Amino acid sequence: MALYSHFLVLYLFFVSSAICQVTEFISIDCGGTSNYTDPRTGLAWISDNGTIMKYGRSSEAQVSNGNTQYQRRRDFPIDSNKYCYTLGTKERKRYLVRATFQYGSLENEDAYPKFDLYLDTTKWSTMVVLDASRVYVKEMIIRAPSSSIDVCVCCATTGSPFISTLELRPLNLSMYATDFEDNFFLEVAARVNFGALSKDAIRYPDDPYDRIWGSDLEKRQNYLVGVAPGTVRINTSKYVDTRTREYPPVKVMQTAVVGTEETLSYRLNLEDFPANARAYAYFAEIEDLGANETRKFKLQQPYLSDYSNAVVNIAENANGSYTLYEPSYMNVSLDFVLSFSFVKTRDSTLGPLLNAIEISKYLKIEPKTDSKDVTVLNALRSLSAESVWANEQGDPCVPAHWEWVNCSSTTPPRITKIALSGKNLKGEIPPEINNLEQLTELWLDGNFLTGPIPGTSNLVNLKIVHLESNKLNGPLPKYLGSLPKLQALYIQNNSFSGEIPSEFLTGKVIFNYEHNPGLHKEARKKMHSKLIVGISIGILAVLLIVVIGSLLFLRNLQRKTSHKKSEVQGNSWRVSTKPSTAYSVARGWHMMDEGVSYYIPLRELEEATKNFSKKIGRGSFGTVYYGQMIDGKEVAVKIMADSSTHLTQQFVTEKRLDWLARLQIAEDAAKDFGSELNIVHWARSLIRKGDVMSIVDPVLIGNAKIESIWRIAEVAIQCVEQRAVSRPRMHEIILAIQEANKIEKVTEGSQKVQSASSRAQSSRKTLLTSFLEIESPDLSNGCLVPAAR
Repeated sequence: MALYSHFLVLYLFFVSSAICQVTEFISIDCGGTSNYTDPRTGLAWISDNGTIMKYGRSSEAQVSNGNTQYQRRRDFPIDSNKYCYTLGTKERKRYLVRATFQYGSLENEDAYPKFDLYLDTTKWSTMVVLDASRVYVKEMIIRAPSSSIDVCVCCATTGSPFISTLELRPLNLSMYATDFEDNFFLEVAARVNFGALSKDAIRYPDDPYDRIWGSDLEKRQNYLVGVAPGTVRINTSKYVDTRTREYPPVKVMQTAVVGTEETLSYRLNLEDFPANARAYAYFAEIEDLGANETRKFKLQQPYLSDYSNAVVNIAENANGSYTLYEPSYMNVSLDFVLSFSFVKTRDSTLGPLLNAIEISKYLKIEPKTDSKDVTVLNALRSLSAESVWANEQGDPCVPAHWEWVNCSSTTPPRITKIALSGKNLKGEIPPEINNLEQLTELWLDGNFLTGPIPGTSNLVNLKIVHLESNKLNGPLPKYLGSLPKLQALYIQNNSFSGEIPSEFLTGKVIFNYEHNPGLHKEARKKMHSKLIVGISIGILAVLLIVVIGSLLFLRNLQRKTSHKKSEVQGNSWRVSTKPSTAYSVARGWHMMDEGVSYYIPLRELEEATKNFSKKIGRGSFGTVYYGQMIDGKEVAVKIMADSSTHLTQQFVTEKRLDWLARLQIAEDAAKDFGSELNIVHWARSLIRKGDVMSIVDPVLIGNAKIESIWRIAEVAIQCVEQRAVSRPRMHEIILAIQEANKIEKVTEGSQKVQSASSRAQSSRKTLLTSFLEIESPDLSNGCLVPAAR
């Protein structure tokens, strides 16, 4: 009677546990048309049609296995999006998640389906359907990281993604607990029932946790081959106590294989291996041993030497027959091909025995998108909850980002762009948006947003903001203008009011605020005081330049009057902006005296060069001849190669410009733009429009590369920034000019840009009376460090 009571208590325990588990089972028939109860298991199945999954289409699978849940499947579009099922969980509770795939028929298909399967943001597997009639089963043991999980298909390379069933099974107590479950899931690679009575798998209700125990009679390629000779199958109807850790079902433990010729061996392929794994072996002595009979054996595995020394004595290890003994290998490295053998010891009378094995691969958990960013996106979705875009599933970034966001490649991913233009958003911009520290672009234009702009002081990476064409109001926050990377702000067609922060009026940020009647610039008093200071500084600078110029002009005029005026004799030419003298008068002087130019009659040059008879070189502009003047000084004379109407008696000499000449050139250049036009404003407006060619001299168009022109234009516009901190240093200007020069030199055969005077067709003889090389320091290989301004 006591024994009967004991078994009654056990029965009630398992029944109550099973009933509790079943109420938490989730069984989804993907593509099914209605809900139903499976008559073989008694489990309720629900269709995903309409409410659970709004994407894809239900397709007939054309299968003959008789299982209702495999008669139809759900096919998804072939695109870059992901399609996810969301399953409710209890955080930190362990679950078995199972997805199955049976395509049915590939007769009319061009290629076998191949796509990716994800659990949350962790890649579960790449599904490749090579046998359309086979049910592909994928199982994962997890400790739920949150109150829900997402199972997603995406990224098809051939065929279309599909799924047949999706199941969630809660596990009890500490089943499958590991030391690594915070960072790893367990992907089930093999779960085998040895000595099975048929090819049918064992699952619920025989297993209250609805694990699928595959039969060792199932025949597949490279599945349980290499069976040792003398292997026999045994079974019992007696009860086996399995109340240990993983709770394998009693029906599985009532069958086994035995190696009657000392060895028990198998070989099978493990998909997605090599990898680190957790391996379980399940033993129970289900034969009644005689008084002199023993069963002792060892695992024979060359690369598992640490485990090969342990002797298994089932009856002793399990404290008796018909009781589970469950050794496990918590973290072992296994190859794609798993070969294992059990060999009896010398003092054993019976061969090794095996009831079942279970092997699971450690799969590293990939982090989800930053939770603060997800909170912001959910707040934005609530502003248009019924829209299709607001119901995208899964993680915002992985494995494929939502259509209206861009993400960083960091760990964890962060949101870098939100694009919700014209998405029927209603309400206020959520204040949580200030948590998007990596956001660079915000597009909320063309909606029905109301209220003020919330705090954005944390958006230090924000570059572009579009808020135009809404119903926003209130003042513009001053800290918007202090965002370090802000480039453009569009707020036109709203109802903003108050003063425009001065930071938006400097021209540094593209700022459009049209059709905001309540907005106005800062108080005139402040503007007038700044204007007065600016004008005063400008007047002082101009006066200083005039005084210095006048002093230099008077000094130069005095030097001119100290020399006799001389006229050009015969066929000669000279520059008249410096004191000049004939070379014949100046013999004995140093020929390169500063401030003095020389003219030489053609007759003297012909004598010096012996009628241009000794050629010493030739360049692209003409031929150079050697000569020696009467006083012994050596000269080089270049005759211009241009053929034109100019006479050979005309010369061009290279010489320095004095200060007066430079002032005259600057004055003439300034007058080109008239007295009313501000050249800085004119140039800046064209550059912002991208019309740099309107600034360039038409002579250069077609003769210079647009990239080099842009480089010079960019540094030039920086040079006239109002704030000193925004203007470049001289070495930065030199670098820009060098870069432009390199761009021009890249294309072979590029023509040199010539001035208007040098473009005139002429034939000239050039006297090289002086030569000045100005060589810029090469900063391209230097290290530029910050310097005080």
